Amino acid sequence: MSGRRAATVAVAVVALLLGALATIAHAADDAAADSELRFLRDGAVVKRVDRDELQRSCAVQTVVIDDPYYKARKSFRACPLRDVLTLGFGTLPEADDELFLRARDGYTKTVRAKVLVEDGGYLALADAEHAQGADPGWQPIDRRQVDPGPYYLVWSKPEQRDANGYPWPYQLVAIEIGSFALQYPHTLPTSAKADTAPWRGFAIFRDECISCHAINGEGGKIGPDLNVPRSIVEYRPVEQIKAYIRDPGSFRYTSMPAHPHLSPADLDGLVAYFKVMRTLKHDPGHAP
Repeated sequence: MSGRRAATVAVAVVALLLGALATIAHAADDAAADSELRFLRDGAVVKRVDRDELQRSCAVQTVVIDDPYYKARKSFRACPLRDVLTLGFGTLPEADDELFLRARDGYTKTVRAKVLVEDGGYLALADAEHAQGADPGWQPIDRRQVDPGPYYLVWSKPEQRDANGYPWPYQLVAIEIGSFALQYPHTLPTSAKADTAPWRGFAIFRDECISCHAINGEGGKIGPDLNVPRSIVEYRPVEQIKAYIRDPGSFRYTSMPAHPHLSPADLDGLVAYFKVMRTLKHDPGHAP
């Protein structure tokens, strides 16, 4: 082989090696980004961690959960939620702090810190029965059969299985401390008097509905906006709205949960809230 040809081959080999190393580096970067969990305070990022850092920094353990979404007993590799919050924010949030749990699919759950710092809460990092090496082994979840990764918030105590009292977000990618009124100012029924039915309905909407549904473009993105461009009370009969909220599965196959625990007065409050909000429209998606 001539010197010139040998040099050409050597350059080609080096290029191939560099390309392979770049591919490996990009794959590692992609994996880290895919497992990133962000911690924010009032919109500003406080810390970003990935699965490797979580595994190094918290007391990872195997927990066995009677899972309401899988409807089965599941084993997860998980970090105590208190450890995760301390890692992300530097200290445990104050009991009355409002936290926003944000999922990759647009689901956003608001909850007081006093719930999240209870014993029994865990951030699941992997399916203990199916994980292999770097693969967390997530099995499809819920009616939609989606990947619950990168993280899934689970609860170990029997009284914490109630998703109405304890958040169970999967596809979790961010935890934020903030103010509900500042983040979702156009969801408040400001024209209604205090301690009236619309405010009662707002409290229920905030606790039960805003994780998936928005009002005036503010809230979850899983379900439709219920106020713009048209309020639900402008095109659905009131009794149908109540019946649907109570048992959506009797109308269609849907991921929306039933709400058998809501009383007739609760449903009346929700309707009163929707009726007030139809007079307080703010449509960020409307083109002038």
